[in-house]
Amino acid sequence: MATLEGNKKWFKEAKFGMMIHWGLYALPAGEWKGKRMDYIGEWLQSKYRIPINEYSKLADGFNPIFFDAEEWVKLAKDAGMKYIVATSKHHDGFAMYHSEVDKYNVYDATSWKRDFIEELSEACKRHDMKMGIYYSQALDWHDPDGGGYGASKLNYDMSWTNDWDFQNVEEKNYTRCFERKIKPQLKEILTKYGELCLIWFDTPHTISPSQSLELYDMVRKYQPGCLVNSRIGNGIGDYKSMGDNQIARESFIEELAETPATLNDTWGYKSFDNNWKEAEKIAEIKKYLNERGVNYLLNVGPDYLGRIPAPSCDILREVGNITK
Repeated sequence: MATLEGNKKWFKEAKFGMMIHWGLYALPAGEWKGKRMDYIGEWLQSKYRIPINEYSKLADGFNPIFFDAEEWVKLAKDAGMKYIVATSKHHDGFAMYHSEVDKYNVYDATSWKRDFIEELSEACKRHDMKMGIYYSQALDWHDPDGGGYGASKLNYDMSWTNDWDFQNVEEKNYTRCFERKIKPQLKEILTKYGELCLIWFDTPHTISPSQSLELYDMVRKYQPGCLVNSRIGNGIGDYKSMGDNQIARESFIEELAETPATLNDTWGYKSFDNNWKEAEKIAEIKKYLNERGVNYLLNVGPDYLGRIPAPSCDILREVGNITK
């Protein structure tokens, strides 16, 4: 198993990775009751303030018959990518793996009954691809105590916390969510899927310094070499996550750093977002970031049938040819 210092060296040399945003939000594909999202697809539940009892019904229709972990990993390799970071739970609270902590997951709540994270991690092992996992540790719209409440401003016109189902925000207590769901799910992720190169946390609203440190210590306990990004919150982490699609202006960044970025304008699948970046532009951005010591983590948003959109595939394979 890699050491922390060993993974830091590997990360500095990796330069290029694939991020995957996939979840229930792929089914509505950016549309809800005759309206189209003007924001990123995975925020649909908050945008339209969809009650849990409605949103959770999407699980009834989640049956991605074309999902093939092998194809996804091979695509990443064709693009010249060295690691994959896949969503295990996004802000909607739905786990894309078989969680024993909460039945609101892709195995127990759908007819598909497969563990996405398990299948992808196994494919990564077969093809010598490093595997990382995204986990939303503070925001959770399915939990009455999910974080985000008390934020100083909205995310555009959207609430960070679920204040449509759980309207009495004063009664929320993130510590309850942290103890009953966040910590035990992180332990599952760290202990069920073999060696991970990194854990990618996000949007650290509400979480306290001691809670961020507790999660960091859990990673060190169960996976000593696993890297943790700065979005764990409160100044903790092994490397810096730049802002979404942020292009570094510094001549060189000494610390470990990574820019997460989109191929079009969304992370989660939106059927009508066709604002694709050209392969030459992607290769140019990659070169620019890498010269400044920054990794490029480029996202794909698979659809509800388990397909990475064809334009994404074409662009990534062309990038691979350009940057060989």
